[in-house]
Amino acid sequence: MTNFDVIVVGAGAAGLMCAGTAAKRGRRVLLIDKNKRPGRKVLITGKGRCNVTNFCDTQDFLQAVRRNPRFLYSAMGAFSCYDVYAFFEELGVTLKVERGNRVFPESDKSADIVDSLVDWIMDAGVELRQGQVDELLLEDGAVKGVRCGSKEITAESVVICTGGKSYPVTGSTGDGYKLARSAGHNVTRLSPSLIPITIKEKYCADMMGLSLKNVVLTVKEGEQEIFSSLGEMLFAHFGISGPLVLSASSHMDVSKMHSYRITIDLKPALDEAKLDARLLRDFEENKNRDFINALGALLPRKLIPVAVQLSGISASAKVNAITREQRLNFVHLLKNFPLTPTGFRPIEEAIVTSGGVDVSGIQPSTMESRITKGLYFAGEVMDIDAYTGGYNLQVAWCTGHLAGMNA
Repeated sequence: MTNFDVIVVGAGAAGLMCAGTAAKRGRRVLLIDKNKRPGRKVLITGKGRCNVTNFCDTQDFLQAVRRNPRFLYSAMGAFSCYDVYAFFEELGVTLKVERGNRVFPESDKSADIVDSLVDWIMDAGVELRQGQVDELLLEDGAVKGVRCGSKEITAESVVICTGGKSYPVTGSTGDGYKLARSAGHNVTRLSPSLIPITIKEKYCADMMGLSLKNVVLTVKEGEQEIFSSLGEMLFAHFGISGPLVLSASSHMDVSKMHSYRITIDLKPALDEAKLDARLLRDFEENKNRDFINALGALLPRKLIPVAVQLSGISASAKVNAITREQRLNFVHLLKNFPLTPTGFRPIEEAIVTSGGVDVSGIQPSTMESRITKGLYFAGEVMDIDAYTGGYNLQVAWCTGHLAGMNA
């Protein structure tokens, strides 16, 4: 068949939701994706567990959206975080809510989410094809279909759900931006968001694999604090990663990297006075030991040699010989552990792409183009991105749903 009511380009989270929603409304829907298996990127989200959404109300959700949150009012009104939770439960996927209101399948298997969506769209009558959409068919300011190689497929509506440029192995290679530009849309500057940060100091490699929990990571641009939050992070051979770092990266601009400084408060539950009192107790219990051997109760094993080196205190210094000034400087170090960022890992390693199709050219109440009739957008291809924690998938679900309702 070469004629449909709706063609959805891209079978990721937004595309699957859009195709199924449109088909359930009685539309003849074709879903085209480059991959043999749909939902490739959904499969790897949440480290393969799939952080489906965040169990919060719309106002809290919008506060977690970094770019263009107001654009999402209609989409969230039609398909909120709670609606998404109920939707997957109705499909037979039992969900659970974890720390930070993160929602996961109870099985901890992202495949359960993808499989339930594929079964749902097939039951709705969606036709799924593997293929590459090379261009849009445009006529008199309206979309008429798509061209795949030498083959033309016509439709009243086309929805672009191709994702961004992150994780290209999953099919997100930026194709949607080219299609959008051909229809007259502006694409804002693209950069990685939610991405690991490379660090100048070599001691990150010495601590590779060390995970820190309940620490506060702060980013300053000059003297101005641009990010500070409590959570988890990880040291890697290139620098730092983990949830805290990914969130911090979304506040940073690679062109300003030289002006940023990062500090880690390793003991945020204690102010400097209380931490000094704690250190004094540890020193009293280890007063005849070497400094490096007196910190086991205070710091993770991999962190101790680095902290000792940065303290300027000899590793072999006896604890009872450490001066008050040295001890207070060490306390300050633990509250302000320094890192110098040098850049981001490649955009291919980003969880999401910052930037995309300019939302000023899209109707927020329908997801239809203001420029080309019958053309719609949903998901990461648009200039919308949010923090880690299920928020970006929620953007895909709600915009895909709204586009499917209107296409």
